[in-house]
Amino acid sequence: MTSPTDPFATTGDQELSKLFHGFQRDMEALEGLRDRIDSVKGRGEAADGRVVVNVTQAGRLVGLTIDPRAIRLGSDPLAAAIIEAAARAARDAEREASDLVAPFVAGTPLDGDRTDGTRPR
Repeated sequence: MTSPTDPFATTGDQELSKLFHGFQRDMEALEGLRDRIDSVKGRGEAADGRVVVNVTQAGRLVGLTIDPRAIRLGSDPLAAAIIEAAARAARDAEREASDLVAPFVAGTPLDGDRTDGTRPR
């Protein structure tokens, strides 16, 4: 009879047991990666730092700081500054998430730095 935590412990198949344990380690690492990606936040500034936006990796706005001096810009320039800061924050979050994922995709077809010079689509 096998243990629920190690179904190959008594079968005597060492190679299968090794593969199973490797799979378990990979799944734990991926679960940790998912949690880390969920906590990614990007930050972007505009209007000389007078507008600061924070977004999640999914692009959800989680913070907006507008320095009182930014109000003097007027409504249209202020709106443009908010959009600019939000775009920078989204790029920052994307970059951070990509950095987290990079070790997991290195050397696979998902790797953005493929040796044949092409990029995945």
